[in-house]
Amino acid sequence: MTALTLSRPANAVPRPAPIARWLLTVAFLVFCMVVVGGITRLTESGLSITQWKPIAGAIPPLTHDQWMDAFRDYQKIPEYQQLRQGMTLDEFQFIFFWEWVHRLLGRLIGVAFALPLLWFAWKRAIPRGYGPRLVALLALGGLQGAIGWWMVKSGLSVRTDVSHYRLAVHLLTALFIIGGLVWTALDLLTRSKTPFAKPAMLHPFAVVALLALTVQLMFGAFTAGLDAGYVSNTWPLMNDHLVPQGIEWLGSLWATVSSDPYLVHFIHRWWAWVAAILLVMLARMAKQAGQRGPSIAINAAVGTQVALGIATVISGIALPLAVLHQAVGALVVASAAWGAHALGERRG
Repeated sequence: MTALTLSRPANAVPRPAPIARWLLTVAFLVFCMVVVGGITRLTESGLSITQWKPIAGAIPPLTHDQWMDAFRDYQKIPEYQQLRQGMTLDEFQFIFFWEWVHRLLGRLIGVAFALPLLWFAWKRAIPRGYGPRLVALLALGGLQGAIGWWMVKSGLSVRTDVSHYRLAVHLLTALFIIGGLVWTALDLLTRSKTPFAKPAMLHPFAVVALLALTVQLMFGAFTAGLDAGYVSNTWPLMNDHLVPQGIEWLGSLWATVSSDPYLVHFIHRWWAWVAAILLVMLARMAKQAGQRGPSIAINAAVGTQVALGIATVISGIALPLAVLHQAVGALVVASAAWGAHALGERRG
């Protein structure tokens, strides 16, 4: 990676626009991985592959004996022993498929980022100052793979599911990567039009809005990991109460707020309005800054996400709606990054 920091030869030409398009393509791949991750979670497929083989694991079982070996490994963990006794090989192959696709996408994203990065570095096409940021994004992607295995390991020995805290770290890291890719791509697109433009900086209000969104996403992950969406299928009240009955003290304030399914669902349901209001305000400020695109994107994504959240609850967590809810959540992150970037642009 030293090529990323070497002095640029006299005939080298920075290519911010192609690099920006590449980063947006990678962001789309990460978006696809978030969607498949949602399907994996909702079909309870995440513990079907009990080993982490970064290279050999790219090839699924191909023979009956290989499938039986993988199935026997799955039969050793608590999820099978306590919840899925009697599962057939066909049923196992179904859940294995989604987890395998999820991991395969992770490998594809790694290749889709690393190889073009090396090529742009070799061509000295990376604008000055962006090399370290691109290497950091690559490292964060590698860390995300390790976080994914760390999450899976939490469900292989004692639990019948993964830790909802580790699930939250895994999801938030993926969404942060999407935001970082979009932000960096927008910086480079600005630079392609205005060569002396400086990287955008975070506006104070954008920080507030993004922090509120992060809290909402975290509680969304908690809701998913605890199956807290199933505690109520009515809206706006939860089982005929504004504050649901059934909340239990779990020994500390943090444990109760983050681990009681009723309270987690309640917070995710109503904090959504705080995040939505702040994001709509961010959209308005982006429009006032002269950029209608991010304003339209934020309003559309937030409005759709609120409607999907309500519909998902009322449906009793129907799979298509729940997957769409996670997918649009990623689009909310991308549009929020766009809006925050619009406030922080410095064209020089």
